[in-house]
Amino acid sequence: MQTMIERDFFLVPDWPAPPTVQSLVTTRRGGVSKPPYDEFNLGLHVGDDPAAVAANRARLRRYVPAEPFWLEQVHGIEVALAGVGCGVPVRADASVTREADVACVIMTADCLPVLFCDEEGKVVAAAHAGWRSLAAGVLEAALTAMAVEPGRVLAWLGPAIGPAAFEVGSEVRAAFLGFDPGAEEAFVPHGKEGKWLANIFALARRRLMLVGVGQDRVYGGGVCTVSESGRFYSYRRDAVTGRFASMVWLSAQGHVALS
Repeated sequence: MQTMIERDFFLVPDWPAPPTVQSLVTTRRGGVSKPPYDEFNLGLHVGDDPAAVAANRARLRRYVPAEPFWLEQVHGIEVALAGVGCGVPVRADASVTREADVACVIMTADCLPVLFCDEEGKVVAAAHAGWRSLAAGVLEAALTAMAVEPGRVLAWLGPAIGPAAFEVGSEVRAAFLGFDPGAEEAFVPHGKEGKWLANIFALARRRLMLVGVGQDRVYGGGVCTVSESGRFYSYRRDAVTGRFASMVWLSAQGHVALS
């Protein structure tokens, strides 16, 4: 299933967002970072040359209306109100805004980025859904901050570690089943005792469904960061690596073609 449209060094989510909503996902292509961060690393916290990251972020700025609202992600469920003029990253794992030209952004290298908008195109949000924050309720927290009926929300699941690569222990499975016994369908036994293969896309879809976001309103999912080494960073695959970004914003000028 096609979930993204490739444009230059980034990808455009393929979802029926309203004309006022813009979104994009960067790849590891098109930047100046040296190995093992090659090429378009946007993370300042992973050991890359800060000058290279600054150059990459400057290139990204050609495609977004203002400096993105960067977060200090900590695998929690805090939601920040994104706005202009914040020079220091806010410690949170999701952001939401009703302001035009403010980009909510999530950086990942296996964790699941989830983008949200309402069907009227008046509010957007982005969430960092690693397994800890997903199990703790970061998607629900982002939806609450949007202050929109879940049935009026669209969600898009970005690239993340795929179900064939995401080996977890029994404690991870227990964390999800303790909240939702039906989440058992997202786990497959994996040879060794106490090990499972987890489908983080299916887990996110279940959490969204349980709070009222219809399955027909959840798009994306299924693009594996581990297996696509030429396009995406993967911490599970490489350990020392960069970060790519998924972002969404409201355009003051309506729909514009990203190119």
